[in-house]
Amino acid sequence: MSTEWELEVTAREVVAEGVVRLTLSHPDRSPLPEWEPGAHLDLHLDAELVRQYSLCGDPCDREAYHVAVLREPAGRGGSAHVHDRVPVGSVLPVGGPRNNFVLRDAERYLFLAGGIGITPIRPMVAAAEKAGADWRLVYGGRTAASMAFTAELAERYGDRVEIVHGLLDLNALLGSPEADTLVYCCGPEPLLAAVEERCAAWPTGSLKLERFAPKDLAEAPASGAFEVEFARSGVAATVPPGVSIVDIAAEAGIEIETSCREGTCGTCESGVLDGTPEHRDSILTPEEKAAGDVIFPCVSRCLSARLVLDL
Repeated sequence: MSTEWELEVTAREVVAEGVVRLTLSHPDRSPLPEWEPGAHLDLHLDAELVRQYSLCGDPCDREAYHVAVLREPAGRGGSAHVHDRVPVGSVLPVGGPRNNFVLRDAERYLFLAGGIGITPIRPMVAAAEKAGADWRLVYGGRTAASMAFTAELAERYGDRVEIVHGLLDLNALLGSPEADTLVYCCGPEPLLAAVEERCAAWPTGSLKLERFAPKDLAEAPASGAFEVEFARSGVAATVPPGVSIVDIAAEAGIEIETSCREGTCGTCESGVLDGTPEHRDSILTPEEKAAGDVIFPCVSRCLSARLVLDL
């Protein structure tokens, strides 16, 4: 897992129950790379602990990045590390910014956020407002105390923002497909799955999701062996069942940059020149999967006998 540069934690703030916001700046305070709503950073918390966090600040602010992290008691250790072991003054290796959750132009937007899923949605709302688009945000959470940025959003945008303590009424929100409307949703998996189900009747391409954890692929068919060719490297190899393309590439001396190794961060995105990918990532939309021109080789495989990658 490569790192690109380092950032210093210049401020910490508790913004909701169990949620801490980190302010990250370049150690020499030089301007930071530009980013767009939906982008995330890879934070290398220690040698074996890398996590992706959505940027939730203002893209026009080149002096600092902001991420907000929910403590997950049943998580894999990343959020606890941020809460307990990343004080002001810490310097963290980072990768990115990268964006798998791009805000496309539209006449109207429906933004749906659940809990900490508000983080990538917050700058999207600001961008939609700046563009003069028609938009609405419905933001749900367990309790008022657990929801970050509610007071700011309500004060800034008024009745365009609906705060819900509990489950969102998705039947009312999504029961009637709307033309020229894009739906952006981020939050826990039950919310995302329910939104996907209800948007199946919407026009193709209406829905875009951001997942913090890989989608359940328990029903994915078992994949047999296939040949992979790395076109630019002139190397071909067999990928056996149960072994990732990334690992086979490494054995052949070809490094594919990775971070999450579970198909959620997008770091390993690779172009497909030939073959039929078996997409097992949690990033691509159904339309993007059908196009078959990119693959995330940390988790995905191949349905044809041969796969040619632009690597």
